[in-house]
Parts: sequence; C-alpha cells; structure tokens
Amino acid sequence: MRKILLVVALLCAAWMSKAQNASSIQGKITDSKNQPLVGASVVHALGVATMTDEQGNFKLSGLPAQAQVSVTFSYTGYASVTSNYDLTQGPATDLRIALKSDGLALNEVVVTGSSSGKSKLASSVSVSSIRFDEATKVAPRTTAEIFRALPGIKAEASGGDGNTNITVRGVPISSGGSKYLQLQEDGLPVLMLGDIAFATADIFLRADPGISRIEAIRGGSASTLASNAPAGIINFISKTGQTEGGTVALTSGLDFNQTRAEFSYGAPIGQGLSFHASGFYRLGEGPRTAGFTANNGGQLKMNLTKQFKKGYVRLYAKYLNDRAAAYMPMPIEVTGTNDNPTYRSVDGFDAKYGALQSPYLNQSFGLGSNGQRRRVSVQDGMHPQSTSLGLEFNFDLGDGWRFENRARVSSNTGRFVAPFPASAGATSDMLSTIATAKGWDLTGATLRDAVTGANFTGSRAMIVHMFDTELDNFNNFFNDFKLKKKIAGAEFQFGYFKAHQQINMSWLWNSYLTTLSGNGLRPLNIVNNANQVMTQGGQFAYGVPVWGNCCTRSYDTRMDVSAPYATINVDASAALNFEASVRWDIGRVTGTYAGAAQSQVDMNQDGTIQPNETSVSAINHAAASPVNYKYTNTSFSAGANYKLTATSAIFARASTGFAAKGDRLLFTPNVFADGRAAGVRDQLTQIELGYKRNFNQGGLFVTAFYGRVKEAGGFEATTQRVIENNYKSFGVEVEGVYAPSRHFDVRGSLTFTQAEITDGGNKGNLPRRQSPIIYTLTPTYTKDKFAIGASIIGTGFSYAQDDNQLKMKGYALVHPFISYRFNQQFVLSVNGNNIFNSLGITESEEGSITPNQVNIIRARSVMGRTISATVAFNF
Repeated sequence: MRKILLVVALLCAAWMSKAQNASSIQGKITDSKNQPLVGASVVHALGVATMTDEQGNFKLSGLPAQAQVSVTFSYTGYASVTSNYDLTQGPATDLRIALKSDGLALNEVVVTGSSSGKSKLASSVSVSSIRFDEATKVAPRTTAEIFRALPGIKAEASGGDGNTNITVRGVPISSGGSKYLQLQEDGLPVLMLGDIAFATADIFLRADPGISRIEAIRGGSASTLASNAPAGIINFISKTGQTEGGTVALTSGLDFNQTRAEFSYGAPIGQGLSFHASGFYRLGEGPRTAGFTANNGGQLKMNLTKQFKKGYVRLYAKYLNDRAAAYMPMPIEVTGTNDNPTYRSVDGFDAKYGALQSPYLNQSFGLGSNGQRRRVSVQDGMHPQSTSLGLEFNFDLGDGWRFENRARVSSNTGRFVAPFPASAGATSDMLSTIATAKGWDLTGATLRDAVTGANFTGSRAMIVHMFDTELDNFNNFFNDFKLKKKIAGAEFQFGYFKAHQQINMSWLWNSYLTTLSGNGLRPLNIVNNANQVMTQGGQFAYGVPVWGNCCTRSYDTRMDVSAPYATINVDASAALNFEASVRWDIGRVTGTYAGAAQSQVDMNQDGTIQPNETSVSAINHAAASPVNYKYTNTSFSAGANYKLTATSAIFARASTGFAAKGDRLLFTPNVFADGRAAGVRDQLTQIELGYKRNFNQGGLFVTAFYGRVKEAGGFEATTQRVIENNYKSFGVEVEGVYAPSRHFDVRGSLTFTQAEITDGGNKGNLPRRQSPIIYTLTPTYTKDKFAIGASIIGTGFSYAQDDNQLKMKGYALVHPFISYRFNQQFVLSVNGNNIFNSLGITESEEGSITPNQVNIIRARSVMGRTISATVAFNF
C-alpha cells in the first residue's frame, strides 16, 4: 500500500511540475484592415494548435514556459507569420496579429519540383497552388476537372474519372494521357509514366478532403527534380493533422443520380505525434445515361507524423478501390464546313448526356490472356485497385547538413472496359464493313434486336469495339533521397531517385453491332439471306477484324530507373538568387510482348462452330517477342530570381528534359527482333521569363515561355497510328487575384500559346487539340455567413488532327456556386457544373468532314449541365 501511495504521490508531483511549467498565449488575429479572421490557425512546432473564433480571438495553452517559443499564425489567402515568445515570466496576453493578403500564396514555400525550400516569390520557377476548398468551387465531377483551374494546363476531362488527356503550354498530347506531365502524391509519382494506354496516372489518383493543397509547377526544375516530367508536375499534398479539425460531407446530384460521402479529420495526439485520415465513397449512375450504377467505390488515406527536435518521420497509407465509367468518343452530327462546322447531337444520342454504356450490352465475352473463356462486366469501367504504403524522413544533421527521404511501395491492379464506336453511320455501311472484314456474304441480310428478337429497320447503326483490358500488374516502388549542405550563402544538394515500375497488361477486345443510341443502345444480330444467324448477342467477332485483329495483345514489362541528380542554390545577395540542377536518368526496360493468333473456337460450347467463331483472337504467347533495352537522359535546368522589392520579383530559367517511352513503343518498328529499341525518349527544351508581385488588394504572376519538342513515335490505340512529330510553342500565362474589399475577390488565369509542328507533312500546322487560348475566372462574394460566385473555364478553338482541317470550336463552361454557413460547423452549398449546358468538343477521331453535308463523326464532348448539393459539418 505504501508503494502505491508513493507512486501516486510521484505522479501527482510530476503532473503539478508539468502544469507549473506550462504556459499559454492569447490574442486576436485580423487582416490589414483590422477585420477579424475566423478560423485562422495558431500552431506550435510540437503540434499544439488551435483556431480563432468568430471574433478572431484565440488562446493556445499547453506551451512550454521557455524563452524561445515559436508559434505560426496562418490563414488561407494570407501570408503566414511566425513569432517567438518569452514565456518564462508567464503567459503572453492581448496579442494582436495582423496578416497580410497573399492571394497567390507567393510567400508559401514551394515543395514541388524545388530544391531551395524558398517561397514562390523567391524561387525561379513558375508554380501555382490551389487549396481543396478553392478547388471545389469549380464543381469538379472528376479529379481531372480540378486541373482545369490551374494556369497553363489544358485537361480535356471529358472521359470520366480517369483516362484524361493533359497538356501544358502547348506541349503535344501525342498519343494520349500526360506524356510530359507527372502526377504526384506527396512528392512521389503515382505511376512512372503518365501516358500508359488504358492506365494513365490519373486513373489511380483521386481527390478527397484530405488534400491540403494541389501544387502545380510548369516547366523549370521539373525537368531535373523528377523523371519524365519536363513539362511540369501536379502534386497532391496531404494534410498532416498539425491543427485539430475535420469535416464530414454528403454531396448528392439534384438532376443526376450520384451520391458521395467524404470525411477528413486530423489532430495532434501528444508527444509530438499527429495524424490525419480522409476518404470518400460514391455511388450512382453518374452524369451520363449509363443505365446502371457506373460509379461505385472509394478511397481511404491515413498518415502519422512524429515530430522530433530536429526533424520528423511520417508514415502514409492509401487504399483505393473505385469504379468509374470510361466515356469514349461518341457519334456527333456535323454540318457546314471544316473551317466553320456546326456540331449537334445525333437523333437518339445526346452528346452531352448520352453514353455508349448500356444495360443491354453489359458483358464482354472472349478468350482471356490464358486462352480460357472469360466474361467480364462492362460496369467495371475504369476499376483501379491500389494499396500504397509510404515512409518519409526529414532531419537536420547539424553543421548545415540535412537529409530527406521519401519512399512508397504500391500494389496496383485493375481493369479498363468501355465500348468504343469503331464506326457509326448508315446501317448498310456498317453491314458492308463487317462483310468485308469477316468475308461474309451479307447481301439481303436483315437485323434483329438481340434482346427481344424484334426486327430492326433503323437507318443508322454502330460497330462497337469493346475496349476490354486487364491491368494485371502495375506495381511500383519509388524512393527519393536528398542530402543537403549549406555553406555560407549557398546550398548544395545531392539526390538519388530509384524506381521500379511494372507494366503488365492484356488487351482482350471484342466486336459488336448495335443501334446508334445514347440511352440504352441495343445489340443487333445479323441474319443472312439464308436465314442463318451470324452473330450471338450482337457479337460478330471475338477480336476486332474491322481493325485487322490488331488488338488482342499483352505485354509484361518492367522499367527500372536510377537517377542521381544535383542542385546548387546561391544567394548572391539579399535580392538575387541563382539555382542550377542536373539529372542523369539511367533506365532499363525488360520483358516480353505478344500479339494475336486466330483459330476456330466453339465459344458458346454448343458443339457447332458458328459464323462468328471461325476466327477467334487469342494472345499468341508462343510467339512472344523480347524487350530488352537501356536508355540514358541528361537533363539540365538553370534559373535566377531577383527580388525588386519585398513584394515583387522577376525570374528567368532555361531547361532541357526528357520523357521516356513505355508500352506505346511496343508493336512499332522501333522495337527490334532482339529486344533492342530506338526512339525511346522525347525531349523538351524550354525558356521562361517571369514577373510576380503581391500588392495590398491582390497579386499577379506573369510568365512568358518558349518550348521545343523532339518526339519519337508512339502508338495510339483509337486511331491505330504511330504518331511522330516535332513541335515548338511560345506564349504567356497570367495568373492573378484582385480583392477590392474583404467581401469580394476575383481569381483568374489566362494562357496564350502559339504552337506549331516543325517538320513532316504537317509542318507549320497547329498541333491537334491545342488551343491558342485557355482561361479561368472565379469571382466570389462573401458576406457574413453567405457566399456566392461562379467559376468560368474557357478554351479557344483547336483542330481535331494535325492536318488542321476540321476545327473544334471554343467554348466556355460556367460553374456557379452558393453556400450558407448556419454556424461555424454547419454549411449548406449548391454547385452547378456547365450551368448553360454548353456543347464543347474536346477531341475527334475524324480529321475532316464532307462540306455542306450531314456527317457523323466520333468525338467527345464535355458533360452537360449538372447540379449538386452538399451538406458539410466541420469540427
């Protein structure tokens, strides 16, 4: 008993001693006009934190009673302030903290594609950031729609939640995806390459409230501080729980069938530990008429941080299992001329709401990679499954030395299945195409609805290729090590990046004849003039004979990359800074790839070879070809930044970087019989000049740029072409914010680009799908608990293909939003997406039309008007 009492007494004494050694600060945070800032953060280095109330008041307790207690005050859109307090004589009270406007976050430290640890104002790079709450103002229905709010970046974002074509400052889209742009999560790539066919990086990337901000660097040091990213980096930066708080939100479509629940919560948990968790789950048909639950799945992310005296250790984890419809190009009617076309929906197919997905064509049936019968659901759409674990270290070693290390291992698998219109038009033309491809006599043939058996007499039909691919293994490992040394006014950095990326995929496509309709299309069976049924369930081939049975194939390859890099950053004076960097990418690609073999197979196992079973495609593993080549790239970047005043600066930078090729190199003449390869990389050289400035009522960031691309060939699945061009572009991008009062502000960006192809038969033409102008504008009015505004995202005209015949007209999308905060916790908001229901064509398979006739092309349009409501509870 005495021992117990002694222990209790010692614990009480320790607690009292700790209480006596604890202190606090309290005061008020305002803007430069002495108006209170509600919800501003007050954070101590050890993770003790609080927020201001509705009068801007705060009290932060639990601080050590020491002579140097560092506390940081921050608020979105304002420059953070860090102050030291002497608490040895007691608490600090009646503090008055006035934060200055920083609408473009020019005082925020750049963490993406930067070695200096300097603010945007002091860095010689063109970088922007957008916070998650700002991103939601554009009412994004997909992750890629957020990218459209970033200056200089054109994201087509018309294909669903993934498979997005993204370009930067006129750099070519090439064969699809984001060849020259890298997507990252917390400083590491999502995938090693951004343009893998049917496995673009954005398929494995989702936005949720756990994002602190999205940082985007265009050009500059992206060439040397990341692999395969010469045009830029988009980095999703996670919250880490330094400030306690969270949100729970429910969003529901008011005029479309989809519901999304999401959450985010983080907090310090003592002893220098903090955590953050976030995620979402969504369910519904989506904004287009799929006829089934097309979007179904979610994500869970967590991180845990341990702060030490001279650094921190952070653990990450992510689980993603999501299904999203993949919207392919669709039939669209075009009249007029190539230079002045008029686009409108085909009868029975609404270009803004229709979809090739249908409950009546809900399965893909054929031979799998192993040669066995295989049946999958079209409802799988884009179905990424990813489990990731990450570890991050950052420590001050003393004597000017610091090291950082980020590592992540991911298990990535999935599926991509979506109907694609290989041809659309007159029913007789579709039958003629099938007859030629299959060698059938279809003279006098008739059609029947494959579901009901009723005769079909429609004048138009479609040949649909089911893009059915298995993402068998896209596992990867990334590690980025950095060692820094400060000497006088210079900082040196040595880095070493190591990557292993598996690219293992099977293409298992099939062919169908269907009605031409965008709301429940129906498969059609062909009956020849001898009354013989030639197809089953509308499926006229196991494979794609219309395209020469090109697309039953597989590849199992591995990309290993080692990339040492070095940087030097010199403060020549208080105003002038120089930065230079170099990177050596050493890559090796190994593996095999195999095409198709044709044979008779009794697919329905009825004991008879049906007409569509006489030539069935299977992967010919016996004739697999090797892949075994190496490559090296040397990238450079150098820049200078000069601060004109405390709030303005100019900068200049020159860079050369590379993007390696992956699967799109396969099945081209560039891969030789022994596995060696040519044309394995694409080069981008850039020059930038910029001006940036903060002023009392806003900020301005202007960058002039010039770029030149030398590109080797890459295979494009939808056109069956190897695309190879060289390009150049120049232009200017402008980003700005203006806040004439604390209730009203306007944010916007504009990018003007003059790009052209510099060789070949299309020399002098604009690169396809490149617009001379893209812009955003977001005015917002806030008064007390009420906020209203709109985001306007626009693009000028562009051409469908590199021959510059068919013009795709410019368009503007208006996304209004309105919200009301009932109290500090409860918020109701309504967001509209494309409220004026604009028809905006983002791509076209056809490059020209017959003038002054009714043409049917295959193109993708932005989605039509959708409206959603969100109820959020913040705590």
